[in-house]
Amino acid sequence: MRSLVHGFAIAGESTAVALRRYGHEVTVTDDAIDSAKEQRAVDAGFSLGSLPDGDALDTFVRQFDLIAPAPGVPEHHHLIECAQREGVTISSEIEIAYATEQQRDGGPRPILAVTGTDGKTTTCELAVAMLRAGGIHSLAVGNTDVPFIEALEQPLDAYVVECTSFRLAWSDNFRADAAVWLNLAPDHLNWHRDMSSYEAAKAKIFAQQLRSDTAIGGSHDPIVMTHLQAAPSRQVTFGFEGDYYFSNGVLMSPRGPIISTSEMTRSLPHDITNALAAAALVMESGLVGVQSVAAALREFEAPVHRLQFVAEVNGVRWFNDSKATTPHAASAAIRAFPTSVLIAGGRNKDLDLSPMAAEGGALRGVVAIGEAASEISDVFGGLVEVVTAGSMETAVDLAARLADGHGEVVLSPGCASFDWYPSGGYPARGDHFIRLVRERMNQEVSELSGGAK
Repeated sequence: MRSLVHGFAIAGESTAVALRRYGHEVTVTDDAIDSAKEQRAVDAGFSLGSLPDGDALDTFVRQFDLIAPAPGVPEHHHLIECAQREGVTISSEIEIAYATEQQRDGGPRPILAVTGTDGKTTTCELAVAMLRAGGIHSLAVGNTDVPFIEALEQPLDAYVVECTSFRLAWSDNFRADAAVWLNLAPDHLNWHRDMSSYEAAKAKIFAQQLRSDTAIGGSHDPIVMTHLQAAPSRQVTFGFEGDYYFSNGVLMSPRGPIISTSEMTRSLPHDITNALAAAALVMESGLVGVQSVAAALREFEAPVHRLQFVAEVNGVRWFNDSKATTPHAASAAIRAFPTSVLIAGGRNKDLDLSPMAAEGGALRGVVAIGEAASEISDVFGGLVEVVTAGSMETAVDLAARLADGHGEVVLSPGCASFDWYPSGGYPARGDHFIRLVRERMNQEVSELSGGAK
């Protein structure tokens, strides 16, 4: 079987290596070849090439039985359009991994899946922590540091697959024993042709489930609920109302109380809904019970770059929420605090940023950054004081001035990071912010120490 893997980064490399191991004749290509990628390909035993242009691309594509695009290859890419014209199968790495796992000696291991616009990574990590608390050796895979296809070789008891729309779009058979759809808001409209395409990709999370499987949806999201009601599997809800719900300071399940929020390491509104979603996922799959869920929630620390507390400096608490690359995610961060200064902006992903302004009453000021600074200014102008920064250093200085010794400063951009951080993405943006805040903290400590002498 001849296969083409296009896009040679983490997922692409893992897919190419796996397909070769399965006996495929593998060709690897990329749109942006540099010396680092070339060397990475050589180290993996491949020769990295470019796609041909024009009519030559049709001839090139026809020689393959399978095309596996990396997650970053959009659905309007000329390779994808050509493959669709030529009738060549397009499969994501989770689709290939799923098919492979079904052929495993001894049978496939349980698969849990998570999708949604925001909260996927945290919910996956929560589910893994709950499973491990119950003695189930599991791992968050897919849109993580470990692609699903790479994890097949590990001695795991179960998988928790983070399913982005990029991966679901090219998955026609993938199914999970239990799957949760958290929410849906505009995102990735620079990858999908339109919002309908984005929604349709997400909807594949339930499409192939069996009657014995479980579909779980956020009761607060009407679009998710519409798809949940059409799921072919058993249907379960979560949220501030539903089968898994929050009442009088306690997370509740169909099997009774789970845990009081006072026992959790953090219990902001989205922490509660993420915890309920993860609890439903692991309990409805029958893998662990209430005790394991509660034990995990007592110890769980949210992943970095997700409303991560950085430091308190001169009476102001600073939070890094660089992972918030959509207005929907940034709005959740704004709602989390009674008063705060927001640092927002970056590279807009063709999204409407105005929903962020619906939460503007909770803000003391906004620092607009990056390519979308003028859009941020337009959105918040007239609602709250808005200042513009040309660098993260300036943004931190201006945010400190706006905070004036009170409340919180939150980096929750609502946009991607590739304008200022083209190679490092949102982690590089968050790390830079953390470093600058901690420098301010060290300066404060130094000044206080000097004054005490």
